[in-house]
Amino acid sequence: MMTRIGIISDTHAYLYPGITKQLSKADLILHAGDIGNLETLERLKNMKPVKAVYGNIDGTDIRQECSEYLDFEIEGIKVLMMHIGGYPGKYTTQAREMIRSIKPKLFISGHSHILKIMPDKKNNLLHINPGACGKAGLHKKITSVFLNIHNGEFKDLEVYEKDR
Repeated sequence: MMTRIGIISDTHAYLYPGITKQLSKADLILHAGDIGNLETLERLKNMKPVKAVYGNIDGTDIRQECSEYLDFEIEGIKVLMMHIGGYPGKYTTQAREMIRSIKPKLFISGHSHILKIMPDKKNNLLHINPGACGKAGLHKKITSVFLNIHNGEFKDLEVYEKDR
């Protein structure tokens, strides 16, 4: 079986129509925080199964629904997701400690509004920050990442990008 995941972050209570169209083609949506409101989370859940973490702008309502971080497995791939985690060579202290103990093959974080897809050879993982797909922030592009996972391997990574 192959699982197609849609990876998004920093919606800040807004979903671009193009993003929802792309997410409808995924089997699972991963949201790396700064969801913005419960309505946005519910819209996503009405589309597909969702795994989400809360971000620094998320209020009590979202924090009651989502965790600060998640670690789980998809098709034999161990995944760690948090909102503020940094990236290879510049991880936050919390991310570095969790990567060391959980040993994920995929590390997803958001917060920066900057799309980054980087291999981390030291920790033997793929880091993905899907950028931002909301209206708030300085980003000039709406971005998200789609990744197929099959039998413990990454397949067909795609970036969705649109001018804001």
